[in-house]
Amino acid sequence: MKIFVDADACPVVRIVEKIAEKYEVPVILLCDTNHVLSSDYSEVMIVGAGADAVDFKLISLCHQGDIVVTQDYGVAAMALGKKAYAIHQSGKWYTDENIDQMLMERHLAKKARRGSSKNYLKGPRKRTAEDDERFAESFEKLLGKTDTKNGEGRQLLL
Repeated sequence: MKIFVDADACPVVRIVEKIAEKYEVPVILLCDTNHVLSSDYSEVMIVGAGADAVDFKLISLCHQGDIVVTQDYGVAAMALGKKAYAIHQSGKWYTDENIDQMLMERHLAKKARRGSSKNYLKGPRKRTAEDDERFAESFEKLLGKTDTKNGEGRQLLL
């Protein structure tokens, strides 16, 4: 089993590394040429800056039983399709049961934004220590549900 992180502007990279190191699970951080990272623990893969290049490279590398950390619902859906686990930086687990609804909500929100003349410049709220704790707890719980020795046995109910 490996952990793949969609690391472009990902606020939980260090948390993932700390927990992965505790369980001796390898981590691969994927970023584009606009977000150069370095790590003492993880392998860093720098991918060309094309649209969705990091996403497609991550999905091409992940396999059944791996864990994918991403805030992109599309990447999460593709990871689930490969029978990998997927977790959002908020700590929410993507599952076969919730991904369709999440993708539909994303589609409807994008459609509403296109149809509106308002400019939506407000970004996400500032990340807090509680957000980090919630993610760490959820991520470690997810790691505990997987077989860290050989990556087999994807749970049906997360």
